[in-house]
Amino acid sequence: MPVSATGLHYEFYGDEGLPPVVLSSGLGGLGSYWEPNLLALAGDYRVLAYDHRGTGGSQPEVEASQTVAAMAADVAGLLDELGIDEPVGFVGHALGGLIGLQLAMDDPGRIQRMIVVNGWAALDPHTRRCFEVRGGMLRLQPSLYRLAQPLFLYPPAWISAHDAELRSAELEAPGLHQSDATLLARIDSASSWDPGAYRLGTVTIPVLCVGVEDDFLVPAACAETLAGLLGKGSHASFATGGHAINITRPQEFVLRVQDWLR
Repeated sequence: MPVSATGLHYEFYGDEGLPPVVLSSGLGGLGSYWEPNLLALAGDYRVLAYDHRGTGGSQPEVEASQTVAAMAADVAGLLDELGIDEPVGFVGHALGGLIGLQLAMDDPGRIQRMIVVNGWAALDPHTRRCFEVRGGMLRLQPSLYRLAQPLFLYPPAWISAHDAELRSAELEAPGLHQSDATLLARIDSASSWDPGAYRLGTVTIPVLCVGVEDDFLVPAACAETLAGLLGKGSHASFATGGHAINITRPQEFVLRVQDWLR
């Protein structure tokens, strides 16, 4: 299990020499979040998936490391250590998308093209309410947080069809692969991220902002708003699939990624 000098667990998929693509997950922080997409993407790209600091196999967070800027600096440091000096493709889900945007603002030239899935320019009141509810459950009764987690990620029909495996996963991962304190700090960082229109306008690489109409956590309109603030932002929409569209509709999602990154 490779771990960088700065303590980030990472995995490569795909042959050396293929164009590099970084995958960055959301609040869960795990590289394995992308498992339904890895094999398909690895046929065309050298895919780098990593666990955010304090999650999964990565070392615990250090002081002030749970800001989005610190998370973006982690990605830059990992690319440096791995000797990836060419601009990469970047696919970020929710918080992972904010990390990609922050990296593009802080360190222009790192990213060639980007996809932000169910991200935002500033937190929508609905999403803030969801985060407040989730944070309250985590503080009062972590087991209730785990039980409610699928409600924010997947459409009702998908939950019904996958109930047994979801319940099995809840029993196998009681710690959510990160401490409660880390998760609460990550929720706070995602909630407070608001770089403003001017800074977002400095992102001049092509960015595809994907929204999903039945995403319960992030209103689909947030993706269109974000695209309009970026220098070369584009907008795409899925009618169904929920917040975790790459899991519920993996084939369609990969096709969209491949079409944009090529």
